[in-house]
Amino acid sequence: MRLIDSLAATPAMADVFSDASILQAMLDFEAALARAEARTGVIPQSAADTITRLTQAEVFDAAQLAQHSLRAGTMSIPLVKALTDRVHSADPESAKFVHWGATSQDAADTAMVLLLRRASAILAADHVRILSALRRLSDRHAATVMLGRTLLQPAPPITLGLKVAGWFGALKRSWARLEAAFAETMIVELGGASGTLAALDEHGMAVRAALAEELQLQNPDAPWHTHRDRLAAVMCACGIYTGSLAKMARDVSLLMQGEVGEAAEPGADGRGGSSTMPHKRNPTGCSLILAAANRVPGLVASFLFGMAQEHERGVGGWQAEWATIARVMEDTSLALASMTEVAEGLSVDASRMRANIDATCGLIFAERAMMLLAPRIGRDAAHKLLEEATRQAKLSDVLAEHLSPEEIQDLNIPESYLGSAETFRKQLLAP
Repeated sequence: MRLIDSLAATPAMADVFSDASILQAMLDFEAALARAEARTGVIPQSAADTITRLTQAEVFDAAQLAQHSLRAGTMSIPLVKALTDRVHSADPESAKFVHWGATSQDAADTAMVLLLRRASAILAADHVRILSALRRLSDRHAATVMLGRTLLQPAPPITLGLKVAGWFGALKRSWARLEAAFAETMIVELGGASGTLAALDEHGMAVRAALAEELQLQNPDAPWHTHRDRLAAVMCACGIYTGSLAKMARDVSLLMQGEVGEAAEPGADGRGGSSTMPHKRNPTGCSLILAAANRVPGLVASFLFGMAQEHERGVGGWQAEWATIARVMEDTSLALASMTEVAEGLSVDASRMRANIDATCGLIFAERAMMLLAPRIGRDAAHKLLEEATRQAKLSDVLAEHLSPEEIQDLNIPESYLGSAETFRKQLLAP
């Protein structure tokens, strides 16, 4: 992995979009196409066997192909030529049937689908891990009270268990969208020059169905060269999923602030330190997640902009997609892997949470006091009275005038003012 990518991709996802992986995906298409055409009687079986035997990415010069791709406008053209030359060296007759009846975008689109299938498996594994970690964390802290915070200001108490369950629920919902989008995208692309498979004559539909079987992909209703809605759905779902991870990262990083000190990322050698300040424990994982989340929306917008493609084959739209899709997948993977590590090792300081509640000197219970006073003096009058009292730091005096000592004592117990927090927590964690 290049240094410039070290803060923007996990090694596993970087490998999916490596030169060798991309080449192999495209060669897998060519080999599967040859086998499908042999199965349907379009080309000789011997040609399919030879083509399949010679489609190993490691024997092709990726750097040279990259140079030629820049001139050709697509990687498929120089790769098909290189494969044809390689097959010709082994069997000139078989070389005639390389890429038979297909077009360059068929190879590129199907290869991208194969790469996305690998990418989705990587994301799915980390998604399972993070949900398990969040469920454990929420259950462990179901009764751990902490400040609610609205507009970054202290508010009535909540439980850490509820906060974590909120993260869990958002990620679960976001993944459902992403998983569905991935599933819809697992389709083969084979349309030929204008999306009619005219070059394959009456064999076109049979070849397409056989190709889908060979690659274990779905066979869509028609070629989709300039209809990028399925891929767009994956990009948008990644944007939402990464945004959900970013919300969690924002919360954790704020809880890590020194003056708050309620939670902290796991620490280790080389993690979270400062080059100049030995005392610091920085939110390293959160910073990577938030950086990824800063990039993804713009990339998603770029993909959506490219959906307006011309007629049956576009100019520039689909050529722009490869780099965009790879970047979105890498950012999503980095954000998820980083947040999984944070969730699995998050340390919680429950005593500091309690201390921060106590430090408000009961002000966060002004809403509760208002609800007690409202039946006696009216809601508006109670709100105005308490608002003025809190501004003048005379809340205790006002409460003493209107509430009994027992009511005042109970007023400041956070556990007795959690409302439906536990019900909501359990509902968010429900299967």
